[in-house]
Amino acid sequence: MNANLRNFALWVIIVLLLLALFTLFQNPGQRASSQDIAFSQLLSEVDRGNVRDVVIQGPDIHGTFTNGSSFQTYAPNDPTLVKRLYDSKVQITAKPPGDNVPWFVSLLVSWLPFIALIGVWIFLSRQMQGGAGKAMGFGKSRAKMLTEAHGRVTFEDVAGVDEAKQDLQEIVEFLRDPGKFQRLGGRIPRGVLLVGPPGTGKTLIARAVAGEANVPFFTISGSDFVEMFVGVGASRVRDMFEQAKKNAPCIIFIDEIDAVGRHRGAGLGGGNDEREQTLNQLLVEMDGFEANEGVILIAATNRPDVLDPALLRPGRFDRQVVVPNPDVVGREQILKVHVRKVPLAPDINLKTIARGTPGFSGADLMNLVNEAALTAARRNKRMVTQAEFEEAKDKVMMGAERKSLVMTEEEKLLTAYHEGGHAIVGLNVPATDPIHKATIIPRGRALGMVMQLPERDKLSMSLEQMTSRLAIMMGGRVAEELIFGREKVTSGAASDIEQATRLARMMVTRWGLSEELGTVSYGENQDEVFLGMSVSRTQNASEATVQKIDSEIRRLVEEGYKEATRILTEKHGDLEALAKGLLEFETLSGDEIVDLLKGKKPNRESVLEPTTPRASAVPRPASRARGPIRIRAWSRNRRHNASRVVAGCSGKPLVQKLGIKPGFCIFVDGLSSAYRDVVGELPDDVKIAKTAKAPLDMVHVFATEAKGFAVKLRSYRKAIAPDGMIWASWPKKASGVATDVTETLVREAALANGLVDIKVCAVDDVWSGLKLVIPVKDRPAKK
Repeated sequence: MNANLRNFALWVIIVLLLLALFTLFQNPGQRASSQDIAFSQLLSEVDRGNVRDVVIQGPDIHGTFTNGSSFQTYAPNDPTLVKRLYDSKVQITAKPPGDNVPWFVSLLVSWLPFIALIGVWIFLSRQMQGGAGKAMGFGKSRAKMLTEAHGRVTFEDVAGVDEAKQDLQEIVEFLRDPGKFQRLGGRIPRGVLLVGPPGTGKTLIARAVAGEANVPFFTISGSDFVEMFVGVGASRVRDMFEQAKKNAPCIIFIDEIDAVGRHRGAGLGGGNDEREQTLNQLLVEMDGFEANEGVILIAATNRPDVLDPALLRPGRFDRQVVVPNPDVVGREQILKVHVRKVPLAPDINLKTIARGTPGFSGADLMNLVNEAALTAARRNKRMVTQAEFEEAKDKVMMGAERKSLVMTEEEKLLTAYHEGGHAIVGLNVPATDPIHKATIIPRGRALGMVMQLPERDKLSMSLEQMTSRLAIMMGGRVAEELIFGREKVTSGAASDIEQATRLARMMVTRWGLSEELGTVSYGENQDEVFLGMSVSRTQNASEATVQKIDSEIRRLVEEGYKEATRILTEKHGDLEALAKGLLEFETLSGDEIVDLLKGKKPNRESVLEPTTPRASAVPRPASRARGPIRIRAWSRNRRHNASRVVAGCSGKPLVQKLGIKPGFCIFVDGLSSAYRDVVGELPDDVKIAKTAKAPLDMVHVFATEAKGFAVKLRSYRKAIAPDGMIWASWPKKASGVATDVTETLVREAALANGLVDIKVCAVDDVWSGLKLVIPVKDRPAKK
């Protein structure tokens, strides 16, 4: 009402000013019908006797003719004018200049400068009180009252926290019908503390309580009480409760109350700290000498352990309502709330999505639905499908793909073996969560990732699960050591080692899982300082015990390392197959990993680029195609025991697998010059070069020892054409002795010389081979 009166008065003043200005510069009653005449005409009309009366007001003259018409003119300083008018019997009226201006206009004009100064002062004062600085309103409460304009929230908009809603339903019933509880001597809780991790919906529940009860709802943050001036926080608390009493019954909601309600005496502020004064005033207002009937305080925090005990006692915060992350049923209910306005495809199953998102909070699920909708919009789809939800889940859990990050072939190979080590160990430890996905695509800060998802919500973890987890964490480092050697391990396992050390420390100091130290807790003061009751970290164990703790932590981590080494040594073939699959497909789901280890590849396109065929090559006629080529005999200087070995894989001819075309120029290293007798028939017009001179379409390297192999590849890498290849093969035995050439050795040498392998073209119990090519990105551009 006061605001309306002020607005009305302001408009009245504006209208009066406009009227005064109009009256000052215009006299509509006299000037609307007056005729402007020249001064000489006036003299002529006076001499003729046609003028009845005149009014002289300074140099202005206006009057009336005998015919009743009005006139006006400007007269110069003529001393004879009055005598002429008098002689002609004209009625003369004289007035001083400005006599026709109303008195209130004159008064307003004289006071106008003072009024302007007062208006400017009022304007500046209101700006200082209502602006960002609030220079004259420090002690006023910053609490904002939410109304229907901010959107009404009810319990129907809150899902997945049925227990919390049930506890708060009594608050709503009290606000609707206080007499129901007061008749039996009951007293409604004066304060409710909502406790839970971030994103679980604590603020939303508080707004739903206000929406259901239909009462005023004041909201403020804990940090809004503290300012740069001493005493401001306590003043704001008093003002907030005064406003609440005027609007009772009502609800006050303080978000992140740990900012103002931390344990007194903590930190470096001392007993007269401004935050403590604010807390003291809050304690008095909540339960002091003055009763706050009808004012209910709801607060939210995710750090209840740092709050002052006096704040949590009955009479202030009578109840602590836990708002945890939702279970599978709660997640499904939350998803139903968030997909109300999202068009879903028929293949969407919210129950499946809920089972695949354990540990997600309500905010995470809202973000999941939003990311899926945005992804579908970017793809110009009319509905959101299951594929968008899966991609959104990976983005929320593992981070966004870093498509701009370019990894070298060597980094990709190392990442593939590293993540393959995690996955293989995870598939073979006794107790762990299933493998959800493995990828070598950089996401977030990681170059690759193996994601595990529990099949159900877990409330605890067993010792067997912890030791299995330690082995999985060590799987990446162990895989690097087994494949590339101790000297070539990288820092990629830094995060794994950190997590393993943290888990082992918790097992020893918190959970009592060390036989050496027993069931004793040594982690009472391991939290961050300045956040709770401690100003510094103290050690609650002797030096000897600390040494035992360190040795036990190291023992647990080393046991995980040994277990990972045992598994990867036994499952070396699975590691090779999985690493190759990751290089070929980049991302594999848990089911695809299991099928791949059984020999079944994913039914989708590979990401590897095929070798570009020569433009001059002529396709071989279909009638000339032949069956699998068999090696009739190794050269005499190799003295190989096997006389007939199928030289192909999957039953396809080796010539077709390598892509040898008519007109190819091939150099053979390590075999006799009778190449046709060794490999068999080749396409027409294939030339066997005597020396390795560029450009060659293919070089066949037959290696029986590791020594000098990398040097050969370096020279042959320079000899082949940009779209050429090197066919590296090696026997399992030479002269009855096992060779030291392995697939890993060949791959390492290839990477060191800028080559990548397309696939293993021949693998059996006698010999193996790899097709090596120059990466497409390293080939010169075609003219």
